[in-house]
Amino acid sequence: MSTHAPDIADETEHVLGADGEFHVTDEPVDLSHYHFEDWTAFGFFWVLASTVFYQFFTRYALNDSASWTEEISRYLLICTVFVGASCSVRKNTHIHVDIFYRFLPPAVTRVMSTLVDLLRILFLGYMVYLTYALMGKIGKQQMSIIDWPIGLVYAVVLFGFALMCFRAVTTAVKHWRQGFSVLERPEFAGSEEA
Repeated sequence: MSTHAPDIADETEHVLGADGEFHVTDEPVDLSHYHFEDWTAFGFFWVLASTVFYQFFTRYALNDSASWTEEISRYLLICTVFVGASCSVRKNTHIHVDIFYRFLPPAVTRVMSTLVDLLRILFLGYMVYLTYALMGKIGKQQMSIIDWPIGLVYAVVLFGFALMCFRAVTTAVKHWRQGFSVLERPEFAGSEEA
């Protein structure tokens, strides 16, 4: 009994063109699934990256570190995280424990999933309120090194929480309309885009 190994030339000939050259065409880039918060977090990230590079360059290449970069980098990281978290709320990809959803009856898991959506909306709404109240108390204080109000950072945090709350509402409405969430049916985890 002989086993015939497939000829490697047979497998690769369809990849080569008539001229014997390798021809590849890329698929068109689709940016339509990115939303406002994706681009905003992306912008904060690159401003952060530029600031950290400037800090590295001034410290190690010029031996004269720019003192403002440490504080601004910290605030830019905060802005990136809070705006970027709204992307995770929109995609419903925040970490969750789904072990109970595998063993409990579907009627119970539906109620639990709806409660998760409602509690998330209430929590994020309360965070919007607390951030707004905090801005009223310390928003006019100056940053440590730069004479800018700290309220600028808290305004971005407030914006991030408000965006998260809005996305939580739209995600809950979607779950209500389709009759399930990713907690109940984890096989739909990739289709949570709003």
